[in-house]
Amino acid sequence: MPPTPSTAHPLPLAPVLTTEGLPRWLDPVVAAVRTVRGEQLSAFLPPADGGGRQSAVLILLGEGEDGPELLLTERSSSLRAHAGQPSFPGGSLDPADGDPLTTGPLRAALREAEEETGLDPAGVQLFGVLPRLYIPLTRFVVSPVLGWWREPSPVRAVDPGETARVFSVPVSELTDPAHRAVAVHPRGHEGPAFLVRDALVWGFTAGVIDRLLHFAGWERPWDRGKRVSLDRHA
Repeated sequence: MPPTPSTAHPLPLAPVLTTEGLPRWLDPVVAAVRTVRGEQLSAFLPPADGGGRQSAVLILLGEGEDGPELLLTERSSSLRAHAGQPSFPGGSLDPADGDPLTTGPLRAALREAEEETGLDPAGVQLFGVLPRLYIPLTRFVVSPVLGWWREPSPVRAVDPGETARVFSVPVSELTDPAHRAVAVHPRGHEGPAFLVRDALVWGFTAGVIDRLLHFAGWERPWDRGKRVSLDRHA
């Protein structure tokens, strides 16, 4: 449920991308965003016929007590799709968000993040968009929008029926080999996973984080023979 008009933060009329004033530690991420291709991020790309449900997620990086960190949400266990699964804030584009090929994903990423976590979008500086990716199970065409949390604001699970919790994970924990594993789905599918902050991050979210760490040069060698079963999570 979105915040009421009296409490919602106004979204910028025309969301823009800018790298001006970013901290230097984000330089590798900015460089990766400029050069990475969709096929380098995922085996699943949007349908050539333009089909699919247009959506966007916000990959929000900020400075925490333990250095650079990433904001994540945990979906409610009562949801029909991806119940209990950690994810980036985000969701479907609304008609009011605008063109899905230009500023639509920027507006949707900020709007959905505010609706889910209560963050103030005015404190977020958007600086890049990764190539659109595809989630076959739900037919979502996802635009991953990257943001710098220039002025952090309080966050919470706005609607417990949709979001169980909101939490930040230090990048140092995501790159720690002790927190890396390969998730094994009951159907046999495998993919990267992160065991952080009492959560198992897997699926689309873990895949994007894994590739982002790799192309930013932050990845550290880890044991790819370490397996974790998704029997209780899928």
